[in-house]
Formats: sequence, C-alpha cells, structure tokens
Amino acid sequence: MPTPTPKAEAHSAAPDTASPWSGGWHSGAVHLPSPNFGPRPAGAVTDLVVVHSISLPPGAYGGTAVQELFTNALDWDAHPYYQSIRGLQVSAHFFVRRDGTVWQFVDCDQRAWHAGASWYRGRPQCNDDSIGIELEGLEGGTFEPAQYAALARLCTDLAKRYPLAHVAGHEHIAPDRKADPGCGFDWVRLQKILGWDASRFPPIP
Repeated sequence: MPTPTPKAEAHSAAPDTASPWSGGWHSGAVHLPSPNFGPRPAGAVTDLVVVHSISLPPGAYGGTAVQELFTNALDWDAHPYYQSIRGLQVSAHFFVRRDGTVWQFVDCDQRAWHAGASWYRGRPQCNDDSIGIELEGLEGGTFEPAQYAALARLCTDLAKRYPLAHVAGHEHIAPDRKADPGCGFDWVRLQKILGWDASRFPPIP
C-alpha cells in the first residue's frame, strides 16, 4: 500500500503583505507543523543558520519520508534503513526539495531539534539559537541550482526578521559526529548569491 502524502496545513494567521513572515512562519513555504520543538531559552539570539542534508532512504528523492520523519509518522518497517533510526524524534525548521520547493515544520521563533550536541561561534547547544534548513540530498553529494536559489531566498528573508551573523553546515557545528551537507555543497556559490561577507561563512578549504 503506498504511503499517504503528509497533509500540509495553512497557518491560521494571515501574512503581512509587506513581509514574508506571519510570526515565525514563512509565507512562501508549505506548512506541516511538527510536534518536535520547544521554546528557545530566555535571551537567546537567533543569529545562525545551520545547513543540513537529508534523504530517506539515503539517495531516494521525491517521496514523503522526510516529512513523515519530522512529524513522527514514518513507518519504521517500510525500509530496512529505517531500523537504524527507529524511534528518532527530530525536526528542522525547513526542508528544501530538489526542485526548490520549501517545507516548514517549526515556527522559527521556536527551537527545532536538528543540531544535537554542537558548538559554534563560542556557544554550545546550537539548537537554542539557530535556524535549521535541510536540503534534500546525500551527504557529500551535489545540490541543484533550485536548492541554492531557495536557500538564498530563505537566508535573505530570515535576515529581515533575525540578526543573522553566521551560516554553517552541520559538519561545522558537530564535526565529530556529522559530515553534512559535505564536500558537494558549494559554499562559495551560496556566498556569491547572497552577497554576504565571507566572514559569515565557514572557512572554505
């Protein structure tokens, strides 16, 4: 039996026509709220975007498994790989598909569960003060032009609402545990699209 497509929900508040935001929800994204989130600590300054890569099962694109994972609806028996992540409860704020379609799971004013044990710009626990953006792809693989364009638009819009100062990969905030998005991600390309200073990005090898 085919897996049902996750049901997207429209956010109840009407977006401000002068802004891409309705609270912490982006008006250009498909909204599918996740239960996996919590409040940010008092005084948290949301100044970091963390770029990840994900596909479920690894290398399979275009299905609904990522959305199901982030909403605790994944059938753990649907693929042998899922046994290795069985019971995992995670989320990201955004998921960018290969065609550039953007899904949002967590209000950006809230803390999503994407970074895990982490440290960056002198601070631990990056979930507390970051926005997590997952790109549909394989760790170390390449990404599509539509994904870079969508990621740059998100970063630009996020910077209108939050004091963004840094963009890093999961590999930079948890180098002993994670290697995504990996060597196939073009940081120079993203920097050039955004036109932001190189100091806001990880050092390019």
